[in-house]
Amino acid sequence: MKLGVSLRTSQNLALTPQLQQSIRLLQLSTLEMEQEVEQMLDENPFLEREGEEGGDTELPVAADTPAVETPTDSFAEEAPAETDLPGNWEGEDIPSQPDANQSDWDSDWLGSASPGSGSGNHDNDGDDIDPATLKSAHVSLTEHLHQQASEYFLEPAARCALDYLIESLNEDGYLEDDLQDLALPLARNLDEVDELLHHFQRALKLLQTFEPAGVGARDLAECLQLQLRNMEREEYPDAAAQTLELAMRICQQPLDLLARRDIRTLVQLTKASADEVRTALLLIARLEPKPGRRFADVERNIIIPDVIVRASNRRGTEFSVQLNPDIMPRLRIHDVYANALRNHGSGSGELQQRLQEARWFIKNIQQRFDTILRVSQAIVERQKNYFIHGAMAMRPLVLREIADELGLHESTISRVTTAKYMDTPHGTVELKYFFGSGLDTETGGSTSSTAVRALIKQLIAAEDARKPLSDSKLSDLLKDQGIECARRTVAKYRESMRIAPASLRKSL
Repeated sequence: MKLGVSLRTSQNLALTPQLQQSIRLLQLSTLEMEQEVEQMLDENPFLEREGEEGGDTELPVAADTPAVETPTDSFAEEAPAETDLPGNWEGEDIPSQPDANQSDWDSDWLGSASPGSGSGNHDNDGDDIDPATLKSAHVSLTEHLHQQASEYFLEPAARCALDYLIESLNEDGYLEDDLQDLALPLARNLDEVDELLHHFQRALKLLQTFEPAGVGARDLAECLQLQLRNMEREEYPDAAAQTLELAMRICQQPLDLLARRDIRTLVQLTKASADEVRTALLLIARLEPKPGRRFADVERNIIIPDVIVRASNRRGTEFSVQLNPDIMPRLRIHDVYANALRNHGSGSGELQQRLQEARWFIKNIQQRFDTILRVSQAIVERQKNYFIHGAMAMRPLVLREIADELGLHESTISRVTTAKYMDTPHGTVELKYFFGSGLDTETGGSTSSTAVRALIKQLIAAEDARKPLSDSKLSDLLKDQGIECARRTVAKYRESMRIAPASLRKSL
């Protein structure tokens, strides 16, 4: 083996910290970017928001523009880690409404109701929560249930069990955990498991009488049955009572029969006529499968658009594109600290580095918004027909087209269009919404998959509910309009829009 020394030249691509930060900021969503800004403000003394004392470098912004709200069905409540459940409850029956004059209630489960207090199972006469009130007051499902629980005089063990179950509900109002699974971690020994399980069983009976009806159910079937029982307690004519009883029996059957609207099988199982089953199914269809839906915290799920597009002429054929100033942080260098560092010469290397980091951060934030604006302007120019006519006028567009036009890499366009939103005359959409593959047409051209989805949605919306369009029929209708779209592709697009198949869309 012979040793020697040789020289060799090579080229390597190295990302500077500034470039790494620029790439990271570009791919962040609006919320993530705001968190990044807050973290940088806490860590770097040379960085501050505009409006604070001092400053010589700032990030300019435009006029104020309101955010766009998108309500959803989510909220989160954290359950307590540990709860002690002393005492013992006797008896099994839990009344649906507290009443001081009823003597058959268990004294250790329930004392007397406070004067004028409502029931857990309200009659909905003035007790319903208005959605607008919910939004302004930020009332969650958990808070609403705790308010109802406070109307009862409960023994300590009853109160602990009821509160624990309320905190254990998911966002839809369901109790996903088995009662025994809830009891085991709380028991100090195996002898207490049965006692705790008994407490939870009694508490669950009371919880399931609370408003909204269906809360505390373990599954969908139980949720529907709880709502039907709540309707039974109200005054109904005989015919409606019969429908309620039949609806209850239908909900006790396999739910796939209900989902498929298998009237023939339900008639055989319930021994009722087809018309009676149809009437009962119509009643079930009016029930709420997610009792906690209307208690969702709307403000927790606000989508704030990054870009705002508006028509700039009367005919609505030209559009202006601007950044949303509400999401642009007003940042600048703290000139008091910067001047102090300059007056003391070079200063420490660490302080000089922090000052440079602050300048880089401001520059990279500005570059992030400049890139978003450039990409958005290119999208609007290429998809002008969408802004004029809507989704069915969308043209095929891929990332490379925008990348080549702007002189950027495809990965950069992908980062810019992910988790960034545009407020358009047709609603607020993600920038990725404007990109879609093309499907061949009979004329030799192509149409966007987004436009095909919109057309499928329109065809389904206009279908005869008694004879819904199958995927094969939708494929034929698209072909009649010159669009080649296979049945499997139609099914894929339909499922992506969360539209049920024809068998489930069929009207009763």
